[in-house]
Amino acid sequence: MHVSTDSGAPSVDRGPAPRRASLLIGVLVVSAFVMILNETILSVALRDLTVDLGVSTSTVQWLTSGFLLTMAVVIPTTGFLLDRFTPRQIFIVSLSLFSLGTLLSAIAPGFGVLLVGRIVQACGTAVMLPLLMTSVMRLVPIARRGATMGTITIVIAVAPAVGPTIGGAVLAGLGWRWMFWIVLPLAVAALVIGAVWLRLDSTTRAVPLDVMSVLLSAIGFGGVLYGLSTLGESSGGGHAVPPWLPIVAGVVALVVFVARQLRLQRDDRALLDLRPFTHRPFAVAIVLSVPLFMCLIGASAILLPLYLQTVLGTSTFVSGLAVLPGGLVLGLLGRPVGALFDRFGARPLVIPGAVAMAASLWLFATLGPASSLNAVIGIHVLLMAGLGLMMTPLMTESLGVLPDHLTSHGSAILSTLQQVSGAFGTAVFVTVAALGSAAPTGSPDADGLQTAFVVAGCIGLVALAASLFVRRRPAVWAGAGSEVGSGVS
Repeated sequence: MHVSTDSGAPSVDRGPAPRRASLLIGVLVVSAFVMILNETILSVALRDLTVDLGVSTSTVQWLTSGFLLTMAVVIPTTGFLLDRFTPRQIFIVSLSLFSLGTLLSAIAPGFGVLLVGRIVQACGTAVMLPLLMTSVMRLVPIARRGATMGTITIVIAVAPAVGPTIGGAVLAGLGWRWMFWIVLPLAVAALVIGAVWLRLDSTTRAVPLDVMSVLLSAIGFGGVLYGLSTLGESSGGGHAVPPWLPIVAGVVALVVFVARQLRLQRDDRALLDLRPFTHRPFAVAIVLSVPLFMCLIGASAILLPLYLQTVLGTSTFVSGLAVLPGGLVLGLLGRPVGALFDRFGARPLVIPGAVAMAASLWLFATLGPASSLNAVIGIHVLLMAGLGLMMTPLMTESLGVLPDHLTSHGSAILSTLQQVSGAFGTAVFVTVAALGSAAPTGSPDADGLQTAFVVAGCIGLVALAASLFVRRRPAVWAGAGSEVGSGVS
């Protein structure tokens, strides 16, 4: 093990270190917000892209599916990357890849180049969120970690929520290419600012890259996510490869991957160290995060817009505006909930949040063709408030208990499961909605969507039961001192 300090970093008095740490985290938060926003900003343009690029709907859907699939493949490697390279090196490469991908997408003459641009964007995006989480654990004192991690909730929740709204506005006035031209200068500006300011004392390890683990990770996480995505799109029809085949292959690869990591981590050579699961608060938080992100993505981002458009007959733009208040509530709760976590711990927040989550999902199951739009918005705000009470405490509790050398791997595990859980929730809910519909085409109708919300309500009850295992006392971070953040130079 050796200590690597970014060259050229001037020596700074320890007095202003917290202020400098806040600036550095602010740069990371803004960068991550721009990058995560880009995940969903293109979703409203898929119909226009089928006409403009002359491709089918199933083909153009890969602009979103390919992005998420690349994220699922790259994120498991970030534990290794954060161990091997300095935060500044990773930040520069991440923003450079994202900027290059954005430029390729903006000037793409056809679908092929646009898809390549989206994949390059995803490679940069996948690294940023684990880097942000790890940097917070390194820079922020224990007493303020909850409030700071609350800011990350804005990135995770609000950026995807406002993406379709912003995308719809840009698409209506300027066209789909401007979705990338507007994002590009923001990404370049963040790259320049970060290259100048992001200079940290960094402990790196000369860990060799285990190529077999990379391949198993790509086949495992990629296969499962691809299978779940195609299962959710058509319940197995219209695809050259049956959805169950990549899922089975992915599960087998993941079993081998886990066995290999358990063997390699004995010598600290694992691509993704699984020892964070030996810490009970981390394991409990991960179990709770699965239903949380299943419902955040599958129920809130997929089922609810389907209900608004197919049952209530609203336009795409109106359905996007209808879910915006809930997304904003989720983001606005981030820092206040984080401050409450710093004072009272996770349990007093997570249990009421799980109650609100389960109650709102069952309320969604009562909706029908005669329900009012205001009722839908109100229930969605309740769901987002419940998720807001859970998300920040779970992230802070899970990563805060880990020793420094496992934080990067813990953040990689958490980010990976967020992607897989969202895909799994989407596949389950869309498939249930299609199977429960009376229409012979299998398109979701009021009955099918109601059945899917009932399933979501049952998942909410599982989350409520799991929340009872969250520990009572405030988190105590392993190996952390009272002056975390003095490592800023």
